[in-house]
Amino acid sequence: MSEVRSHAASAGIGLGSAIAVAVSWSLHKSLVWAVIHGFLGWFYVIYYALTRPGGLSG
Repeated sequence: MSEVRSHAASAGIGLGSAIAVAVSWSLHKSLVWAVIHGFLGWFYVIYYALTRPGGLSG
């Protein structure tokens, strides 16, 4: 089972990238920004959570 999971994870995009693309698209409506933020992955997700009202910083 572990081999199947690792193969599936390496074949597709990661969870951080998927969240980053979704957040970026909903905010900017731009494919270019979505791709850039998809490459950044979790870094963009954490940045977004820290800088938005009601995010992690309150």
